[in-house]
Amino acid sequence: MKNFQGKVAVITGGASGLGREFANVAAKLGMKLVLADVQRDALDRAREELAAQGVAVQALVCDVRKGEQVQALADAAMAAYGAVHLVFNNAGVGSGGLIWENTEADWEWVLGVNVWGVIHGVRIFTKLMLEAAARDPEFEGHIVNTASMAGLVNAPAMGVYNVSKHAVVALSETLYQDLQLVQAPIGASVLCPYFVPTGISQSHRNRPADVRMTQGPTASQLASQAMTDKAVTSGRVSAAEVAEMTFKAIADGQFYIYSHPGALAGVQERMEDVLQQRNPSDPYKAAPQVRDALRAKLQAGAGSR
Repeated sequence: MKNFQGKVAVITGGASGLGREFANVAAKLGMKLVLADVQRDALDRAREELAAQGVAVQALVCDVRKGEQVQALADAAMAAYGAVHLVFNNAGVGSGGLIWENTEADWEWVLGVNVWGVIHGVRIFTKLMLEAAARDPEFEGHIVNTASMAGLVNAPAMGVYNVSKHAVVALSETLYQDLQLVQAPIGASVLCPYFVPTGISQSHRNRPADVRMTQGPTASQLASQAMTDKAVTSGRVSAAEVAEMTFKAIADGQFYIYSHPGALAGVQERMEDVLQQRNPSDPYKAAPQVRDALRAKLQAGAGSR
C-alpha cells in the first residue's frame, strides 16, 4: 500500500499506546480514521484531539472479543466513509504467572482479546476489502496484526500471553499466504514489538466483569506483573517510533515488523532448538540475575501463604 492520502484506517485499541500512535501517523498522512477501544474516556479524548486538528475521525466503544461489536465497527466505517483500506487489529491485553495458575477467566480474557479480536477483524474486514477491490481495480489495502516477540519465543511465567501471540503470528502468516494465493491487492503484516512503553502492562484496568479475576493474584502473577511493569516502562523504543516504522513497512510491503531486531537472537536460538531437537534453551542464560530475582519473588510469595 503506497498511497495513504484520503484513505480510511480502522484501528482497534486506538485510544492509547500503539493504537493512538498509529492514529497520529495516519492523520499526518491525510487518512480518515475509525478508532475503537473499550476505554470510553480515553477514546473520547483521542477523538476530540484528532478532530481539533481537522482529522476526519469516528470513534466507537468496541470489545473485540465480541464478533457482533466488530461487525458494528465495520458497519460504522462503511456508513461513514464507504470503504476501508487499512486495518490495525491492535487491541491487546497481558497476563502472566505460572501457566497452571491461570484461571479459566484469565484464558478467556486474554485469548478473547488477543486472538478472537484478531480473528474477528480478519474475517470481517478482509471480506469488505476484497469486495472493494472487486469494484475498483485501483484499490489497495493492508492489514496489520499486532502480535509480540512473545509470539516468536516463550518466556517463563507468561504462558497465556505467549499462547495468544503465537496464535496471532500463525494467523497472520496464513492470512499473508491466502491473500497471495488469490492475488489480492491487499498486503498483510505482523507487528512483533518487544518492550515498548505502552499501557499493556496495566491492561487489567479494563478487564470486563464477565472475565474478572476469580482468585489470586498468586505470587507468580504478582512477580510477573512487577517484572513486566519494569521492563515495559524502561523500554527505550517509543510507541511513536514503532508506529513510524510500521507505516514504513506497510509502504514497503514488509510482512515481519520488529521494534527490537536485536531480540531476534532468542528467536534464532529457539528455531535451532526445534531443528536440532534440543530441549528449550535457558532464556536467562545471558541474564541469570533476572531468573534469580524471579525465583526469589516466587519463593517469598510461597513462604507468605
